[in-house]
Amino acid sequence: MLIILAFIVLFHVAAAILLFVSTIHNAWWVVSQPGRDLIYTDLWYSCNATCYPVEDSHTVDAAYLQAVQATMILATMLCCVSFFVFILQLFRLKQGERFIFTAIIQLLASLCVMIGASIYTAQKNSFHVSSLKEGTYGSSYILAWISFPMTLISGLMYLVLRKRK
Repeated sequence: MLIILAFIVLFHVAAAILLFVSTIHNAWWVVSQPGRDLIYTDLWYSCNATCYPVEDSHTVDAAYLQAVQATMILATMLCCVSFFVFILQLFRLKQGERFIFTAIIQLLASLCVMIGASIYTAQKNSFHVSSLKEGTYGSSYILAWISFPMTLISGLMYLVLRKRK
C-alpha cells in the first residue's frame, strides 16, 4: 500500500511540475528565422535577446490569449490545491472512504489544461504578429498537452482510490 501511495504522490507532483513549467517557461511558440536568433513566445512575452510583451495582449481582441493565461494558471493552482487536499484527506478520512473531493479538484485542473491548450491551438494565428506566424509549437505547449492526461489519470486514480489501514 505504501508503494502505491508513493507512486500516486510522485505522479501528482510530476503533473504539478509539468504544469508549472508549461505555464511559466517562454516556449509556447518558437520562430526560427534564417540568420536571426530564435524567438520564443509564451503566454505573456516574446523573447530573443530581450523580452517584450505579446502585442495587444491586454485588448479585447486578445481575449482568447487571456483565457489561455487564466486557465493555465487556474489549472496549476487547482493541481496544487488538490495535492494539499489529498494530504489532508489522507489523515482525516475514515477507513474505506474514497478521495472524491481530491479527485474532483484534480479533474477540474485537467479540464482547465485541456481548455487552455485547445484555445491556444485554435487561435494561435490570431494573436501572433505577422513576423511570428511562421513558427512551430514549443516545448511548453507540448508539456501542457502532456500534463493534461497526467492530471486526468491522477484525478481518475483518486476516484478509484480508497483509504486503507
